[in-house]
Amino acid sequence: MDVVVTGIGLISALGNLEASWKGLLAGRSGIQQVQPFEPLPPRPLALIHPQPAALVSLTQQIVKDALVDAALAPPLATCGVVVGSSRGNQAAWEKLTSDSSTARLKPLLKDWLETLPNAAAIATARLLQTQAIVLSPMAACATGIWAIAQGYELIQTGQCQRVIAGAVEAAITPLTLIGFDRMGALASTGCYPFDGDREGLVLGEGGAVLVLESAELAQGRGAKVYGRILGFGLTADGYHVSAPAPDRRVAIAAVQQCLNRSGLIFQDIHYIHAHGTSTQLNDRNEAYLIAKLFPQDVPVSSTKGATGHTIGASGALGAAFCLLALRDQILPPCVGLRSPEFDL
Repeated sequence: MDVVVTGIGLISALGNLEASWKGLLAGRSGIQQVQPFEPLPPRPLALIHPQPAALVSLTQQIVKDALVDAALAPPLATCGVVVGSSRGNQAAWEKLTSDSSTARLKPLLKDWLETLPNAAAIATARLLQTQAIVLSPMAACATGIWAIAQGYELIQTGQCQRVIAGAVEAAITPLTLIGFDRMGALASTGCYPFDGDREGLVLGEGGAVLVLESAELAQGRGAKVYGRILGFGLTADGYHVSAPAPDRRVAIAAVQQCLNRSGLIFQDIHYIHAHGTSTQLNDRNEAYLIAKLFPQDVPVSSTKGATGHTIGASGALGAAFCLLALRDQILPPCVGLRSPEFDL
């Protein structure tokens, strides 16, 4: 059963779907030097508003935009939901632990169920008024891609005819910043994917969801189609908590798995939207994998120099940008790249 994309909702530091796409093509970046938390020093961050976003309201707006784009409206009782988040409602829990007075704790404790990690999926399900399957994957930076893969499978197996799939991240919190800083992974001036002078990642917030439908359902209602999901590859690298295995074998297996399931060969690929985090390890390993597997002339870019690293949502944003590249027949640039280190 063919699975097609009939709608996209996206918000990044550059704006909504079309604003982000136009800004990206113009080479603009949503990254600015800011200090959202007074005890912590200023950092380059990709904020949507002057203050960090709230997960639920951000999710609601992204899903509403996707429904409008797909010419759909609630209630959608049979629509599946696969909306993940790597950090979930971590910001609410950090606030809960930092508020010591009983008066300030009471309202938070009263609504503690609203702060669980699956809040984005629940907010989506409520907005749709669905009675179908609701899933909330959480898999670090792979969350968005995994969500789309799960949505694809729900339609392929006949469990749903339509699914809202993607990820949303409100990841700019004191704990997240301190954690990545302790790892030595944060940049001090900006995000420069695959650059010889790259410094590390820049945290961003935002998200993207796709409206997935069976081709039959989409055709029956005359929906516009951005593209088709052919397949996916998922593997787990248990080598280290935060570093990939040096032989890259598991990453290579994921790519090969995806191509085999999709009925494609390496030469069929005409663009690679890279993870491109601007960290030393990721970019080196990813560049090696691409150079080893794909033809030398395949175009490669990372969009994190424009949107920042949206952690769990980054794969969903990448999928959305790829669909717009197909629609407009133009490839997004690698914003922030000045002096390439790798022969890509």
